[in-house]
Amino acid sequence: MVATEGRGARGPGGTATPAVRLVDVRKQYGTGELAGRALRGISLDIAAGQFVVLLGPSGSGKTTLMNVVGGMEPATSGSVEVAGRTLGDLDGEALTTFRRERVGFVFQFFNLIPTLTALENVQLVAELVAAPDDAARRAIDAVGLGERADHFPGAMSGGEQQRVAIARAVVKDPPILLCDEPTGSLDLETGRQVLGVLRELSRAAGRTVLLVTHNSAIAAMADRVIRLRSGEVVDDRLVPAPVEPEAVTW
Repeated sequence: MVATEGRGARGPGGTATPAVRLVDVRKQYGTGELAGRALRGISLDIAAGQFVVLLGPSGSGKTTLMNVVGGMEPATSGSVEVAGRTLGDLDGEALTTFRRERVGFVFQFFNLIPTLTALENVQLVAELVAAPDDAARRAIDAVGLGERADHFPGAMSGGEQQRVAIARAVVKDPPILLCDEPTGSLDLETGRQVLGVLRELSRAAGRTVLLVTHNSAIAAMADRVIRLRSGEVVDDRLVPAPVEPEAVTW
């Protein structure tokens, strides 16, 4: 079954203007016979507030797709519209502004600055985007680390560090959150906690979340699951009854 209607985290129904719209998007590396085709004509509409899991084996194109949506790599051809911006129309400076202000990124590795506290790591990004003075503290509280705000990364667990990374991504209040294997280096219980934070941030703010993973178990908590293989969408479906993160197991 292919999903033709979007569904946000709060229930059925799409939006007139999708948070993400891809039309015949292709991504090619190199030229001629040796060219690698990472994306092969992908067309998708993703509704605002939707929690989407992108599944696929290594080399399926899921990370490339996320990078194209996040403006980190240009599409070779096709149209990419994200959060009201047509990315192909943006020059380098405008793309940098788009990434800084409109998209939050969460990766498998936390990339925190070890000499800064959890709060200071988040404040660093808040200052770059001229967020309100209390934005960093509110972001730390939102991921459940209010009591750990003054701790350094080395004194925090892997799950706590990932939650700091999430706070850093959302402190600028982006409409789109892109997550590349955010639980890949975490154990089951810690991974559930991180997934719970992402789920709540999506629900509370109506934020669109695209989560790339090879772990098919995580699909059970999504609003929508898109499977890729060899750069193509091979399945796209809504999840009738998403489970809560604490019920996810692998």
